Amino acid sequence: MQLHFILIETLALSRIHIILVEDRLQMKYTICFLLIVCLSCARKPYASSNKIYKQQAKQLAETLKQYPLKDSFGSTDFIGTTNFNLRKPNFVIIHHTAQNSCEQTLKTFTTQQTQVSAHYVICKDGTVHHMLNDYMRAWHAGVGKWGNDVDINSNSIGIELDNNGYEPFTDDQLNSLLKLLAALKKQYNIPAANFIGHADIAPARKNDPNVFFPWKRLADSGYGYWYADTTNLVLPSNFNDLQALRIIGYDIKDTTAAIVAFKRHWLQDTLPGLDSAQYKVLFEVMKKYE
Repeated sequence: MQLHFILIETLALSRIHIILVEDRLQMKYTICFLLIVCLSCARKPYASSNKIYKQQAKQLAETLKQYPLKDSFGSTDFIGTTNFNLRKPNFVIIHHTAQNSCEQTLKTFTTQQTQVSAHYVICKDGTVHHMLNDYMRAWHAGVGKWGNDVDINSNSIGIELDNNGYEPFTDDQLNSLLKLLAALKKQYNIPAANFIGHADIAPARKNDPNVFFPWKRLADSGYGYWYADTTNLVLPSNFNDLQALRIIGYDIKDTTAAIVAFKRHWLQDTLPGLDSAQYKVLFEVMKKYE
């Protein structure tokens, strides 16, 4: 009888051991599966938005391939010209993201509901994310004006720098920006005067890339203009500050906003109004744009 109970107990322990082994194996399989899923997600976190990008690019390509043309007039007497190319960007607009991380900005630009985008995003560590073909129209500028141009999105490249608007830009970030600007200027022959900020084209709405941005460093490299020493400058008696702002390119509908935008860019100052020394700077900058 005692032997019988010992056998039963041994069998029971064996079954328990088998169950424990099976549970451990099941747990290992589960952990492996979860790791595989996590690694897949980590390697391709934007797979779904990339798919949408490809679909939309394909739709645009199909529109361009239409023959005969069916876009506006729809004439049956279509004769295709042999002389054409894609429209090229003529401005570069620099922004700060006003968000707290590069990842947050990338999520914003890959979510359709936000309706905002840029061609490039540069992270604090200098990583450059190219998000849209340069020839395509990003939604980065919004309502704005520079000179007589009231549709900046249609002829510009938007560059977003990961920065909340209240902090200096990193050296890695600025070094990457300068390399990118060199490539864009060479590729599209963009004039030095046409490297400007979001606040320049929308002074009543925007402040980016704000007072921490080193515009002089960019101008010294050929991207934008700067001014010479104004110590001995004598202003013309007929100098008109609002006319000078208009010549540079600012929308002077809101004169206070235009002045602040100018000071933010060239004087790293956001106080309203201009003093005598700042009038001289405005005059010097204006001469660059005449």
